[in-house]
Amino acid sequence: MASSMPRSVPGRIKASYWIETPLDPHRAAEAMAGEQSSGTFLKLARETDELRDRHAAQVDSVTQLTTADTPSLPGAMPGEVYHRANITLSWPTINVGTSLPNLMATVLGNLTELRELSGIRLSRLALPDEFLEAHPGPRFSITGTRQLTGCNEGPLIGTIIKPSVGLTPEETAELVGELIEAGIDFIKDDELIANPPYSPLAKRVPAVMRVINDYAQRTGRKPMYAFNITGDIDEMRRQHDLVVEHEGTCVMASMNWIGLASLQALSQHTSVPIHGHRNGWGLFYRSPSIGIDYPAYQTLLRLAGADHLHVNGLGSKFAEADASVIDSATACLTPLLHRSERDDRAMPVFSSAQTVHQASNTFKALGSTDLIYTCGGGIMGHPNGVAAGCRSIRAAWAAAASGTPLGEHAHQEPDLEVALRAFASPFSG
Repeated sequence: MASSMPRSVPGRIKASYWIETPLDPHRAAEAMAGEQSSGTFLKLARETDELRDRHAAQVDSVTQLTTADTPSLPGAMPGEVYHRANITLSWPTINVGTSLPNLMATVLGNLTELRELSGIRLSRLALPDEFLEAHPGPRFSITGTRQLTGCNEGPLIGTIIKPSVGLTPEETAELVGELIEAGIDFIKDDELIANPPYSPLAKRVPAVMRVINDYAQRTGRKPMYAFNITGDIDEMRRQHDLVVEHEGTCVMASMNWIGLASLQALSQHTSVPIHGHRNGWGLFYRSPSIGIDYPAYQTLLRLAGADHLHVNGLGSKFAEADASVIDSATACLTPLLHRSERDDRAMPVFSSAQTVHQASNTFKALGSTDLIYTCGGGIMGHPNGVAAGCRSIRAAWAAAASGTPLGEHAHQEPDLEVALRAFASPFSG
């Protein structure tokens, strides 16, 4: 009986990769396409021409690069030379539907284990409109975050609760009071604290929000606090509801450990922005021979509902190159679906050893202030106190936006002048 399934679809899922292989790269690309669609290691009777027409992955392009004498990863087929190439594969959307987890099973799946490959990185994803339209993406994005904080221009100046662990709910609330009185826009829990016995969210949320709500009532200004609610789906829903009950305006979760499906479930439930923390990201980017590039990774997290996404920072304490940081932030600010009624951008979060010194270079490279600039020591370590630390960061960004050199602007901003001396520049020497 003839199949009623369509032989073609309006769009195709496209994935681009860097690969290394002892085979001819075209042959390796064909092996990848077969492994991740209709093929297997031998021809099967039911793999008909009609089935392949409907479901087979295609090799769209192969661009050969350099070669290497030795394989980058163990377990690959032996070879005399290892070829490196950029390739693009595509699949009919009928294979996946609009499921994010099954998209990843298709475009990456078993590829990291193929013996034909001695290296593989997923670099880009291009998804057809029908796939993008099935996912609303960030519910608040940049505009909603700005509305909730009252910060209509410039970066949101933020910080992290430090020490990361060990503070009681009351001690956390006391520190929050100091930070918001100093003029901070955004505060987040560290990824190391979620709902521990010594500071359960049931006590931490009301303690912190009591301080923030009192401040908002006095001043008309309400800083955003991202409570870390990382847990299983039911737990995150309950903790989200606790935050909203106490008039909180943001929740945070560790993206890599809750997974895409849990993030989607949280997004469908949430009435406040989701702050997406990417701790564990080094597993995906740090080896040049295997992993996922951030432009592909952030596409998935945005479609699943993350409103804010971490991108590290320039001159940070981490191993990521500055060019990669800017590439990541630019990707977050690039719409996935260009529709006037939809804003599916995510607000990039710069962090990790950020001080007054990185503001100018960050603005120059990114060309935008639609970001959260989180400084721990760069604010709380200011010699003249937390308020002076906040003022110094704002002054650094004002200088960046106006194109004024930091040293020159510091003549008018004493807090900035002190900070320039107190914190070593990561760009000097």
